[in-house]
Amino acid sequence: MKTNILVTGGAGFIGSNFIPHFLKKYPGYNVINLDLLTYAGNIGNLKEIEDNPRYKFIKGDICNRELVEFIFNEYLINGVIHFAAESHVDNSIKKPDVFIKTNINGTHTLVDVAYKFWMERPFAYNQKYSKCDSSDEEIILPRFHHISTDEVYGTLGSTGLFTESTPYAPNSPYSASKAGSDMIVRSYNHTYGLNTIITNCSNNYGPKQHDEKLIPTIIRNALKGNPIPIYGDGKNIRDWLYVIDHCKAIDLVFHNGAAGETYNIGGMNEKSNNDVATKICQILDELKPKQKGSYRDQIKYVEDRAGHDRRYAIDASKLENDLGWKAEENFESGILKTVEWYLEHYR
Repeated sequence: MKTNILVTGGAGFIGSNFIPHFLKKYPGYNVINLDLLTYAGNIGNLKEIEDNPRYKFIKGDICNRELVEFIFNEYLINGVIHFAAESHVDNSIKKPDVFIKTNINGTHTLVDVAYKFWMERPFAYNQKYSKCDSSDEEIILPRFHHISTDEVYGTLGSTGLFTESTPYAPNSPYSASKAGSDMIVRSYNHTYGLNTIITNCSNNYGPKQHDEKLIPTIIRNALKGNPIPIYGDGKNIRDWLYVIDHCKAIDLVFHNGAAGETYNIGGMNEKSNNDVATKICQILDELKPKQKGSYRDQIKYVEDRAGHDRRYAIDASKLENDLGWKAEENFESGILKTVEWYLEHYR
């Protein structure tokens, strides 16, 4: 019997990189992708698998309980990997209510339906252990894997790293909504015994990211000859994680992580926004040189974002030590692949 996995937000940046990886690696899995296709969702990101008989796309809202219950009943869902979220910090400052609705209420709908379906009225073939068709690894099913962010921890000073025990201190409506959703998932494990996993990742980059995010914005504006906008003094620091490395980490945690645990996923690639912009301009100067000057000449500093966190950095040693994960791409290799993808995409 096939294993049926519900992936929410699978047409978004990380989800649309994850689903092809998952289907290719596990021929015994069916994936049902539930996505509302809001501004950040792009079904075109999944053209490579749209004809795969083990893939099903459903357009819909994770807040729609009737729809979520239908999916669980119709497809006998064994596991959930929950990407769906409003994620753009600037948008959360302008319209926080959308973030509360989707990230908090939507997550509660999903995890509550999962609890009632798996634990209050479990279906006959749910077993504690189920073998993957393509490996000897055991996955504990059913399982609810919630994808979150390092932004729930707030901001760091010039030293230190976020660990799984760092107190939550979110500073934007986006990060506050994600912190709330984390707490809801955690409560369903501690109160009801639901098999949950939470992963908190650092800044992702790579193919298929929405145009409004920093790296695509830099590349797009550079190629168009427009100013490259950088908030404030450009010295805000993020830990950059290549999206495929993140997908592999999610796969590993979903299959091998301990129930009820949280795992931080980071690339150990701390870069300021200035560093990122300068590196991208350097690559573009080499791959697609301007007739005159450097793309760096287009960098322009703009008014800083309200409440802009100064520095994030992840300690991923728990994931490395417990499950053997390590990022394969450093920033130099990952950003080159990313720029090459966007050069093809924007041409």
